[in-house]
Amino acid sequence: MNLSLKSGLLAAALAVISVSLPVSAATELAVGRDYVPIVPAQQTDNAGKIEVLEFFSYGCPHCNDFNPIIGKWSSALPGDVVFKRVPVTFGRPQWASLAKLYYALEATGDLARLDGMIFNALHKSGDRLYDEQSITDWVAAHGVDKKKFSETYQSFGVNSKVKRADQMVQAYKVSGVPAMTVDGKYLVTGKELAGLQDVPGLTDRVIDKVRGERKKK
Repeated sequence: MNLSLKSGLLAAALAVISVSLPVSAATELAVGRDYVPIVPAQQTDNAGKIEVLEFFSYGCPHCNDFNPIIGKWSSALPGDVVFKRVPVTFGRPQWASLAKLYYALEATGDLARLDGMIFNALHKSGDRLYDEQSITDWVAAHGVDKKKFSETYQSFGVNSKVKRADQMVQAYKVSGVPAMTVDGKYLVTGKELAGLQDVPGLTDRVIDKVRGERKKK
């Protein structure tokens, strides 16, 4: 048998084998590769929903790339899933200012309108929104009441949320961003993914894992 024919038969045989294998054998989630358990598991805000968290920072270039991807994905989530974002600081004063910016805009009702613009300002326009003055001037230039924002930015409520976010980073064992967690139980790792565009699909599979676990209870 010549080499080319032998190779062709081998390829055909492998194709038959791959078709006959159960889909689950090829797509089964693996601990370490696709996700890691969060120990201890963290309590979520709504036990009736599967809570997905995105840990991020406006100052992170990878988070900037991920933002439109995760925005599209989160807008189409099923009713049993709730999506929330957690701005991290990792102890960096500049990122702490950006975390306060996030929570202040959330409180004033301007977050949805300005969220993408903040990423663009930092990563495309080169605006240095890393202290209260530059941040306040920027939001005022984009239609936010300056006095109201400044009071909110400095408020106990905003500072408490930033502190709580830092505590969550430790509890959820988050060491880099963007990072996705599911139901307080799993940190999505995706070590073999081709890129950020594949993270939502893997997160969907971890969500399915949690659904299965809940049905067994």
